[in-house]
Amino acid sequence: MVDATTRFFEDLDRREYEPLLDKSSGTLRLDLHEGAQTTHWLVRIDRGRVRVSQEDQDADTVVGTTPALFEDLTTGREDGIAALLRGDLTVSGQLRLLVQLERLFPGHPDARGPRRRFQGQREVR
Repeated sequence: MVDATTRFFEDLDRREYEPLLDKSSGTLRLDLHEGAQTTHWLVRIDRGRVRVSQEDQDADTVVGTTPALFEDLTTGREDGIAALLRGDLTVSGQLRLLVQLERLFPGHPDARGPRRRFQGQREVR
């Protein structure tokens, strides 16, 4: 069974182009720490074109958190900026790339607003 984190990154990679990232470029590495084990996800963004891999390479932005928290982010149960402000996420490098990636996470299921409406209209290429 595929977890929500893997599904999020596989879907992002499959899209190849994400309009919400069309003004962004850079690399973001996500380090998911669970005990002594760390899982890496590397997202390369070039003006909306996106490639995802599981590599431990240098990146413009490095985000560290737990697998459980990141799964909550990808399912809309948690907000990325709130988690950052609480110290549940660590970020080094360019914060703007995290903010851009956070736009791709679904909003809370009970939320009302532009993000919830737009995600229902997103065209997958």
